[in-house]
Amino acid sequence: MYVVADVSDRRHVETVATAAIEQFGRIDTWINDAGVSIYGKLEEVNDEDSRRLFDTNFWGVVNGSLVALPYLRSNANGGALINVGSEVSHAVVPLQGMYSASKHAVKGFTDALRVEIEEVDGASVSITLVQPTAVNTPFPQHARNYMNKEPKLPTPMIDPCQVAEAILDAAQNPTRDVKVGMMSKVNTFVAKNAPSVGDWMAGKQANRQQRKIEPQDPEGTLFKPGESGQTHGTKTTP
Repeated sequence: MYVVADVSDRRHVETVATAAIEQFGRIDTWINDAGVSIYGKLEEVNDEDSRRLFDTNFWGVVNGSLVALPYLRSNANGGALINVGSEVSHAVVPLQGMYSASKHAVKGFTDALRVEIEEVDGASVSITLVQPTAVNTPFPQHARNYMNKEPKLPTPMIDPCQVAEAILDAAQNPTRDVKVGMMSKVNTFVAKNAPSVGDWMAGKQANRQQRKIEPQDPEGTLFKPGESGQTHGTKTTP
């Protein structure tokens, strides 16, 4: 089943939970994975766009987590809350600065919530942060684009099924966090242990995020749904 909702509005998220309870009787696993990006230098992006990105990427996670927790707590056998962050929950990428900031915020919120729920309250709810590297989805086409070129993700990219499998595994086998894709592990390690090197590496990604064609849909899906149902990105030439 599906329920149409704007994750930035907690009342909408509550309707999702209510529909799930009415249909299935309980909630065992709740996954927060809605996200959108903005391609452009931070000083060029307007505040309205930046706030909308945070409404979806950060407040969507907050809303989903706080709505789901009472239901997960009430399960006799516990439950799983899984939030999708990114390798840029630790590292950063230029031209997607506000996206990087939102994923840092998702990590901070998820880590603090985990401590409160698991360590302080001792509740039988596992809270996991999933951190994928670049994934071959329509992510660039859905982004708001300030650049004069069509955006793309830097290679190598992983298949979306790898992320789905990692999420399913976290639901079945509670874990604190999981990094999906070798580059997520590499970039996270470098950002934490050799930050200056991480800055240098990140700087090299600017030109690798632009295709040699004009922007196709600069507005993206920041303020509107995509509605394509497409899960995989389109293989393109530079």
